Amino acid sequence: MNPNALLLSPALRRIEAQYADRPLMQRAGLAAADFAGELAVDRERPVLVLAGPGNNGGDAFEAARLLRERFFAVHVVFAGDSGRLPADAAAARQRFLAAGGTTGEAIPDEAHWGMIIDGLFGIGLARPPEGRCAELIAAANRLAGRDACPLLALDCPSGLNADTGAAFAPCIRASHTITFISAKPGLLTADGPDHCGEIRIAGLDLPPFAPDGGTIAPATFAACLKPRRNNTHKGSFGGAGILGGSRSMVGAALLAGRAALKLGTGRVYVGLLDPEPPTVDPLQPELMLRRVDTLFQADLQALACGPGLGQSGEAVRLLEQALKCPLPLVLDADALNILATDGRLEGNLYNRVAPAVLTPHPAEAARLLESSTREIQADRVGAARELARRYASHVVLKGCGSVVATVDGRWWINTTGNPGMATAGMGDVLTGLVVALLAQNWPADAALLAAVHLHGAAADRLVADGIGPVGLTAGEVIDAARQLFNAWIAARR
Repeated sequence: MNPNALLLSPALRRIEAQYADRPLMQRAGLAAADFAGELAVDRERPVLVLAGPGNNGGDAFEAARLLRERFFAVHVVFAGDSGRLPADAAAARQRFLAAGGTTGEAIPDEAHWGMIIDGLFGIGLARPPEGRCAELIAAANRLAGRDACPLLALDCPSGLNADTGAAFAPCIRASHTITFISAKPGLLTADGPDHCGEIRIAGLDLPPFAPDGGTIAPATFAACLKPRRNNTHKGSFGGAGILGGSRSMVGAALLAGRAALKLGTGRVYVGLLDPEPPTVDPLQPELMLRRVDTLFQADLQALACGPGLGQSGEAVRLLEQALKCPLPLVLDADALNILATDGRLEGNLYNRVAPAVLTPHPAEAARLLESSTREIQADRVGAARELARRYASHVVLKGCGSVVATVDGRWWINTTGNPGMATAGMGDVLTGLVVALLAQNWPADAALLAAVHLHGAAADRLVADGIGPVGLTAGEVIDAARQLFNAWIAARR
């Protein structure tokens, strides 16, 4: 089993059909029962199992049967029609009944639960739950809170779209999710992390398969994590340019420059649009501050355009010049907003020899695709892939479960990061991390993957050390990213 693999529903259906001769439902039930046994902290209280009308209900019946065999008191509520169950689920229900299990139609009012298992809907739900199932979802959430017990979702929390991460109402808020065969993108992005809790993958002993996408891990870009030779100088590690910093937004460009410097770029030049720019950054005097017209004359290996850029006529002119520059290019913030509104500039991306990287948040992505933020968030993977295709660029769609998509159609979801990152300047720091790796001659796809993963992992390390999530600042992430990046390189020796 590849723990970093992600599958969409059509691929999962094909795999299930391909291995229909194997006892996949029994294996899923066993994995669920094993996980439930680990989570049960009070075996004196009964387990409530909610079994739905499809194969997810069959998984629930298998888990319930095995838990009864292990001397758990189990109460099953079946929210389906026994005559309309799929064959495998019907067989699982019969095995449960033959072993002495019984089902009820309602949740007993007087019971206090030691665990609740959600087996109502799996990966196939495409509309909001209704009627009795909706009532059971609401009750499960309420009772799990009342009884302070684990709420374990089977495969996918009921009410959550397993492909997109969009949560219908109502939707299970699980403390834990055990997902079968492979992880699904919807568990990791958009609303998924708020509804899945801790995720465990049960591979069901299937052979390897070709994934649709993946999750980012240091192994994804490990080939680029190389220790530095002794016989080097600052020119060995490239020059990065940061273009932005209009009036009242100089700090954005400085944050990007500081991040680029502390991720190892040999020289960092910051071109500022402010008509009265500072000549030195007192917190990072190593940065070389320039007027924007002189930035393109510097010895650069990569360029970032956007942090604090603004949308003035001068900003449009400079973006056009940046797009024509034969260097790896990162576009962020107002560079993306200008690109979305000035149709002349889009063609410049197709004609570039060097790669481009776009780093939009959902609202910027909506402008670039002439869509709405709601539509972008409804299918984040699809939106990122469409951005990469339309703009011939590598893309990270930022947000909960950032999605990276490359020009050749590959995609990943990042699992690092936390709510403390929802603060001003975080995107500027990410831009600095990306351009730093590009300046050091990393391939553009690897640079983007590493920067996105490092950005979130550094914020996670700070929270683990008691710094945030409330009040975490973008500047604090920079030093944590430097420390973690060096640790990754040391681990490769």
